[in-house]
Amino acid sequence: MRADAARNSGRIVRAAREVWAEQGPDALLEDIARRAGVGIATLYRHFPDKAGLVRAALDQSFAEDIAPAIERALGDDDPRRGLTAVLEAAMSTAARELNTLAAARNSGAITAEASSTFIESLTLLARRGQQAGLIRADLVPDDLPRIMVMLMGVLWTMDPGSDGWRRYLALVLDALSPDAASPLSAAVPLRSPRKRGGWPV
Repeated sequence: MRADAARNSGRIVRAAREVWAEQGPDALLEDIARRAGVGIATLYRHFPDKAGLVRAALDQSFAEDIAPAIERALGDDDPRRGLTAVLEAAMSTAARELNTLAAARNSGAITAEASSTFIESLTLLARRGQQAGLIRADLVPDDLPRIMVMLMGVLWTMDPGSDGWRRYLALVLDALSPDAASPLSAAVPLRSPRKRGGWPV
């Protein structure tokens, strides 16, 4: 991609995040193009459909806000602290980008592939925590996307931008502790996201 085209693409994606935050997930693409300072034809050249634009917005947000937290967590010698930091970064970003997530859900842009890097990092950190005796031993990888779905569901019950999610993250983190953990029933396999339109994470 030429440098000017890449700049236009990045500007459109950032404008989309801003406009969705202000106007909601059903904001017009024309408003996004206007905010980005480009014509609607330029927007469509870069993003022929809304789903593509939403995926790019999620990718940009992940690269800016969550990927650095993952990198720091993987270098932390305390895997539980690292896992906590990644979950906090993810929830803080999701709370701020709630309308972008709503646009993604409405357009079908959320897929298992879109969240695979994030879930893989959680799995690695949780495994390290188990090996260190800091995370309950009966946690399995399939638990992690479900835990994220639970946490993300909290956001839809709160005013946009609220940090009330911190209460529920604290409850989940306590539940992951090996101390006084209640026995769990057996985990069941994850259903394919294609059967349900993708996971909302």
